[in-house]
Amino acid sequence: MSDKSDRHAVIRDIVSAHAVASQEELRRKLAKRGWDVTQSTLSRDLRELRLARIPGGQGRARYAFPENTTAGGEVALARLERMLPELLTGVEGVQALVVARTMKSGAQPVAEVLDQLEWPDVAGTIAGDDTVLIICRSPEGTERVLRKLRAYIRV
Repeated sequence: MSDKSDRHAVIRDIVSAHAVASQEELRRKLAKRGWDVTQSTLSRDLRELRLARIPGGQGRARYAFPENTTAGGEVALARLERMLPELLTGVEGVQALVVARTMKSGAQPVAEVLDQLEWPDVAGTIAGDDTVLIICRSPEGTERVLRKLRAYIRV
């Protein structure tokens, strides 16, 4: 194993065993195991490992691995149905675009699942930190996507 893959294995172990809420907390846990990494290296590792911050207990976010969605649309849909009520805070449509607002750090996992679902009305997504831009194929498709997403928003 290379240093990088060894470090990734340690990160996986830490995140699986502990509710890690921040990069700094993870960096300290890595240091205790002998890995002195910079913030930029750790940020890159988190991106490569596809770790996402999700809501945890007592209003505290934590890092978690996305579930395996290679089994197809049914697994992705089930994941979306579990995730969206926790992450999605609002949606609005403009012509062939949908803007989906999420909790902080929620946009990446939402966009990933939407891409995996391969809804026929969706041409693609672009995710920031708390906003997903969903590009639809038509204004009518925008309305269908809005209806689907609004069903997940908690009131």
